[in-house]
This record gives sequence, structure tokens and C-alpha cells, in this order.
Amino acid sequence: MKIALTGNPNSGKTTLYNALTGKQEYVGNWAGVTVSKKESKLKSSLGDNIDIIDLPGAYSIRPYTSEESITTDFIKNENPDVIINVVDSTNLNRSLFFTTQLLEMGIPVVVALNKVDISKSITKIDIAKLEKELSCKVVEISAAKSEGLQKLISQSMESSKLKTQKNLFEDLSKIDDEKEQDRKRFTIVNNIISKVENRIIRVHEETLEDKVDNFVTNPIIGTGLFVLIMSFIFDLSINKLGPLVADTLVGYIETFQGSVSEWLASMGTSDFLNALLTDGIIGGVGAVVGFVPLVMVLMFLLSLVEDSGFMARIALIFDPLFRKVGLSGKSIIPMIVGYGCSIPGIMSTRTIKDEKQRRLTALLTPFVPCGAKIPIIALFTAAFFPNNPYLFPLTYIIAFTVIISVGLLLKKATGADNIKNYFIIELPQYGMPSIKKAFFKMLETAKDFMMRAGTIIIVCNTLVFIMSSFDFSLQLVGDAVNTSILARIATPFAFLLIPVGIGVWQLAAAAITGFIAKEEVVGTLAVVYSMGAAINADFELVNANIVQDTMGITPIAAFAFMMFNLFTPPCFAAIGAMRAEMGSGKWLRNSVLLQFSVGYIVAMVFNQVGTIVAYGKIAAGFIPAVIILIVAISFVIYKIKSNKISDEKVAAKVQVQ
Repeated sequence: MKIALTGNPNSGKTTLYNALTGKQEYVGNWAGVTVSKKESKLKSSLGDNIDIIDLPGAYSIRPYTSEESITTDFIKNENPDVIINVVDSTNLNRSLFFTTQLLEMGIPVVVALNKVDISKSITKIDIAKLEKELSCKVVEISAAKSEGLQKLISQSMESSKLKTQKNLFEDLSKIDDEKEQDRKRFTIVNNIISKVENRIIRVHEETLEDKVDNFVTNPIIGTGLFVLIMSFIFDLSINKLGPLVADTLVGYIETFQGSVSEWLASMGTSDFLNALLTDGIIGGVGAVVGFVPLVMVLMFLLSLVEDSGFMARIALIFDPLFRKVGLSGKSIIPMIVGYGCSIPGIMSTRTIKDEKQRRLTALLTPFVPCGAKIPIIALFTAAFFPNNPYLFPLTYIIAFTVIISVGLLLKKATGADNIKNYFIIELPQYGMPSIKKAFFKMLETAKDFMMRAGTIIIVCNTLVFIMSSFDFSLQLVGDAVNTSILARIATPFAFLLIPVGIGVWQLAAAAITGFIAKEEVVGTLAVVYSMGAAINADFELVNANIVQDTMGITPIAAFAFMMFNLFTPPCFAAIGAMRAEMGSGKWLRNSVLLQFSVGYIVAMVFNQVGTIVAYGKIAAGFIPAVIILIVAISFVIYKIKSNKISDEKVAAKVQVQ
């Protein structure tokens, strides 16, 4: 048996899906969280041999965005046995428009009246009358509290036996004009609402939540509040609570590493194999795993903020700014999701209707520091700026500035400023964040982190260690590591990175492996510098000094290295997601080139200007840096002028016609 979950965005579909299946899919109180269908078996305690399919949120059966197309196509082509239409009982008027369309599809529908634990304080709904008006079964549930689920499944199984059900709205589908059909549908829905619903709170009355919204959605106050909250979260997760948990984990890793080394030595294992297993694999992977507690605490706290309803207000605040740089207000949603991982963030761009805005958002979303980049930021800020904890949140402010700046340039260069867009977002009710939801979100993040550490990072670290141990004649290089395969391959790239301040092959090698997985930057550094323990415990000042001395670069160059890895192209998996959402090889190629250019130029400017300001001298590669900057500025000016000329020609042609 196949049950499809449908409903408007923010109706609680994915929360219901998780409650029915036991899964822990990402949920959020804004549109665009579910952007592709998810499928799993119903929990055995609720029923046997039943597949539950969570479809993307939709406002209409006529798709306006790509994720709505997934919902429409599935319902029309996959023939589910029954549709559970998740309806937000706190906003019945909006939800029933989609319900009446589903009832015309010829598939049994059961309405799951969700959030009844909230709605009962603001409205009274006559369930019997609603069932009569819709000619389908209505079941009251609270997905968040797992209430009414057994009755919902039982009723769905019963309704599926009907195969079809009476359609009271079939006359609407016969109207050819879509606008006229929608007008009549809204009239019918409003008529139903007047019969079945009695609102306790009148719309014109200003509630406490309205007063809070007037305060929070003020651009100045809201932005300031956002900065304060995020700064607190970063400080707690990176500088306080996170390191406390990390120290315990690091201790276990170091003990395990030492024990394995002693055990291998007692067995007479060769020094190379011993070093490969302990320094290359355990030390390298351990250097990455040591940062897992920081990421877990960060994701836990961010999940609490998201669940409170605050992030939807931030999206509303940033809408005017994003529209000024050629993006949609919806662009903020992928970037918020991208805090955890760029891949779901990029996938969330499909909620943006305009193709050009969608592609631009997919291009810019990887600039947000994701969980995989946190180890890089944490390592370098702790090692080179131990007394300046504010530098961690500063990197996020820089990221936001880069996104806005690049978006503004792309707006002029691509013609995105000619796009008219409208941003409609439902502001969810403020609510007490779910500790359980945040906890599982944290565990999911840790699981994903550990899976990458146990697969791709192990492979990368092994290859890096072997390549740094042998030369092209397959002879062990010993202390002459500069003659190794890895050094020979990375040296030409290091030469190109001189203007950035990181013209050493070890950092170049780390930057290269970072394109495979950003976590691998730290893993590679741990291997090539043989300082896994120092990296693991980088929160201690004495070991932070070890990291500084071993790398042999200035704090300014270290900050530039951070910027380079933050803004150059993301991991291969994220690039694959970009290709899928952009749907154009040309756009993908240009996007990757642009991301590399932005990362290089931002890092180069920080290094060159920072060296002059901090040390009163010119950094290495100053002349090439000036030339590169002039070429980049000239190219941008050329593209803007070319686009302007193209727009003028199109306007002239339209005027002639």
C-alpha cells in the first residue's frame, strides 16, 4: 500500500512523515525544506507493508516551481492508494484551496487536520460539517506530539478500499479559464470556512505575537538581534562548550593512537606501515573527528533557533536587500539551510521560480560557511588568533558581505536586475523549540560527519600519506619530503598561490584535497605536517603555537588561507548538486570559475592589504596581485557594459515591433 503525504509548505508534512516512519528528515518552518520526495516504510507499530511518501509542499496542483512539479507528477502518474492531505488547522482558509484540487484527482483523500494542539486556542472547527462539505474523512492530529496517528492510518487504510470517492468540485475542473476557476474555487473555500470554522481571535486584533513581530521584523532591530544570537551561538559552540566536549574526545583519540602504535611496534611492524596507520590514518582522521563536537553543538543551537520561528522573520527582513542585488527573498532560505551543508541548501533553490535567480542563488549558497568548513575556521582562528575569539563570527559576516557584493556584480553582469519578483512567506507562530528535534538534528550531523571521515577522508589521508612518503621512483623520501610525489604535484599550485600568502606546497596540497571534501583540508595538514595531536588539541595555546611554528606562515596569511577555502568551489558532491539545480553545463562551468576567482581574489586582497597594515611591508607577489586585480575589475566592467548594450538592443527591437 502506498500513502502520499501532501500539503502546503509549513503544514507539518515532514514532521508527520518522521512521526509515521521513525525517520529524522530535516524540518523547518518555512517553504523549501522538502524539495524532493522521500519514501520509507510505516513504523511496524502503526501498520505493516505500507509505504509513506513525503512530497514537496505545494499551494496548487498547477505547478509554479520545480518542487511543486514533483508533487503534481507523482499524484498524476504514480497512482498512490490514498492521499493524506496535511492541513494546517491554524490556517484553514489557505489550506483548503489545495484540498479541493486534490479531491478532483480521483484518488481517495484523507484530510489530516494538523496542529490541533495549537489551533484549539484560537479557532473551533466543526469536523462533522467539514467532512460533509469535502465529502472525505477528516482526522485531527498533532504531528509534533505524535497524537492521532493510529486513527489517521486506520482511516487511510479504510478510505483506500473505496478506490474513488465522491467529488463535489468536479464542475470546477470543467472551467477552461484558470483565473475564473481559481476565483470560483476561492469562493467555494470561503463558503466552506464560514460554515465549519469559528475564529476565537478576530484578525483585526493585535495579539502579543503581532507586537513581538513588529519589534523583531524591524530591519535594524531584527538584524542586530540576529547578529547577537548568532554570535552567542558561535561563541558557545566554538569557544566554550564545544572545546570542553572536544577535549575529552581528543584524549580518547590520542590514547588510541598511542596504543595502536605501541602494539604495531611490539609486533615488529615496519616503521612505514606503523606511521601510515597511526599518523596517516588515525592521526589524520582523528584531526577531523576532533572537531565533531564543535559542529554538533553548533547544529544543535541553530536547530533550536530555526524551530522557534525566528529564521522566517530573518528571511523577511533580508528580502529587500536580496532583491536589490538581483536575488529573490527566497534566496535566504537556501543559505540558512546551507549553514549545515551546502548540498541541501543548493537543492532548496528549486523553490525559486525564476531560472536566472535560481541559478544565481545556487552559485552563491556555497559561499556560506557550512559544517564541513568549521574545522578549517576553528583550527586557524584558534592557532593563529587565540586571543581574538570574535574572528569566528567575523568570518560569517565576511561571507555575507561577499554574497551581497558578488550578487550585486552578477546582477549588473547578467541582467538579473530586470527580473520582477515577489516574495511571499508565511510567518509561523513562535513556539518553544523542540529539544528532541534539535538533538536528532545534531546526531544526524555527527553521523554524516563520521561517515565522511570513515570513507572519503580515510582514502584521501592514505593517498596523501603515501604520496608524501615516496618519490616518483617509488623510493621512500625520509626527511627529504620536498622531493615526494605530493610535493612535486603541489609545488606548481603553490607558486600560483604566492600572492595569496600561502605559497608552500603543504598548504597547496591541503587546498587541492579540500575540493574533494572540505574537512580534508585539516586532515591533509595533519598528515603533511605530522602534527595530528597538535591539531586535535589546538584549543590549547601551547599546541596552537606548535601549529604556527610548523606551518611557518603569518597570521595574515593564515586568515587568507581560511578565506581561500571558504569561497573557492565547494566539495565535489555540492558541485554535483549545483549541476542538477542549474540544469546547464555552461552555467556550472562559469559558476565554478567564478567561485574560484572570488576565493582567490578575496584571499589575495586580505593577504596583500593585511600585510601592509599589520607589518608595514609589501607581501610577496604584490605586483602579480595588482595585475590580477586590474584584470578582474576590467573583465567585470566589460561584462556589465556588454549586458547593458544587449539590453538596449532588445529594448530597441521591442520598440520597433
